[in-house]
Amino acid sequence: MSRNDAAPGTVAALPGRIRRALSLLYVQCLIGVLAGAAVGWLWPSFGADLKPLGDGFIALVRMMIAPVIFCTVVHGIASMGNARAVGRVSLKALIYFEVLTTVAMVIGLVVVNIVKPGSGLHVDPSTLSTEGLPPEATQSHESVSAFVLSIIPDTLPSALTGHEILPVLLISVLFGFGLNAAGEAGAGITQGVEKLSKVLFTLIRWVMRLAPIGAFGSMAFTIGSYGLDTLRHLSLLVGSFWLTALFFVLVVLGTVMRINGLRLLPFLRYIKEELLIVLGTSSSEPVLPRMMAKLQHAGASKPVVGITLPAGYSFNLDGTAIYLTMGSVFLAQALGIDLSLTQQLTMLAVMLLTSKGAAGVTGSGFIALAATLSAVPHVPVAALALIFGIDRFMSEARALTSVIGNGVATLAVAKWEGQLDEDRAKAVLRGDVPYAPVPEDETTAEPQAAPVPGEKPAEAGPKPGAETDRDPVPAVG
Repeated sequence: MSRNDAAPGTVAALPGRIRRALSLLYVQCLIGVLAGAAVGWLWPSFGADLKPLGDGFIALVRMMIAPVIFCTVVHGIASMGNARAVGRVSLKALIYFEVLTTVAMVIGLVVVNIVKPGSGLHVDPSTLSTEGLPPEATQSHESVSAFVLSIIPDTLPSALTGHEILPVLLISVLFGFGLNAAGEAGAGITQGVEKLSKVLFTLIRWVMRLAPIGAFGSMAFTIGSYGLDTLRHLSLLVGSFWLTALFFVLVVLGTVMRINGLRLLPFLRYIKEELLIVLGTSSSEPVLPRMMAKLQHAGASKPVVGITLPAGYSFNLDGTAIYLTMGSVFLAQALGIDLSLTQQLTMLAVMLLTSKGAAGVTGSGFIALAATLSAVPHVPVAALALIFGIDRFMSEARALTSVIGNGVATLAVAKWEGQLDEDRAKAVLRGDVPYAPVPEDETTAEPQAAPVPGEKPAEAGPKPGAETDRDPVPAVG
């Protein structure tokens, strides 16, 4: 008997398993991250020159974010047909965001005061300079009123051509209500928006094939430009920040998931591809469209996903919240500035404002920290030079924490609104209903209308004669 005949199940099967593994996006992204780190370490100059690969990928995705949010929110609100339900979802989401952001900041404040990563550095403030810092970190920052006014775009189309999420949300909500009020005249436009969203998700699927290249370029640039040696002197700050972010995810967000009848670790496995993309690119923006599709696949209704998740990118940056408290107190410790509890709480109150509106892109947390220091004169802005070199290594933790936090927030708000199919969510997180990135499945799903108080929720299930828009949940037991 020949060798091939003797081992038909082993010799031929191994290459097949390898090919299947290599076809998975998260495996490709992991390879890209590891390869980028190796290139940046071995050939720093060459690795630093690969930055356009990551920037180009992020730019491709950012180009799609505004239209995707617009179509998803508009179609969701137009399909819901209930202005009170939209307002209720928004209010619950904002309250949740404020509570969780405050919790994240308090945890960061407690950890940095216990660990004291900046103590013993004894940095002379007179030796610090803002030279070399990004221009955004040293310029004057907008007031609260200016921030609120910036949400209103100059024109309707200009919101779709910018990079801010809040103006897109504003015009999307108004346009969705307008289609509802237009009645029959808006029905055709609603169908057109739904069809456009299918096209956009198809384009997103194509663009995401470049994610491993983007992760490779971004990681090579990070290691090549800053090097692992930059971590040596400030490793206590970086390490304590990563561990604090991990504690927040596992304990705080894990508790939120438990309260809502779900488990965190299966959810993390479910979004592992998105987490690897975020790790490689240091940005949460590239995964926004995929997170919207995956949360809908997991049983959350389109209106809740369309309102809560994009809003979370501006109002629920949990990772940035932890970074702001730890970073500001660390700088004070390094300069020998003794901040009283009142001063720290004052800074925390300011951070609740400066953390809002920061986009989920690389470096946004650093700019938010600069805005905090300029608003509270306890620590000079020039002190940012102390952590500028290691900020990139903390950017990944900020983005990862914020992505997970926004996903958990969306599922929680959907559960509270009665807009979460719990049986489907559990089946999806178990892996019984695998996610397939087919636009038709993710964009044509009819959202379940939010129940009006006092009314009995409609029975779940497909309408007579209608095709099911999701994979059936397999029977258990």
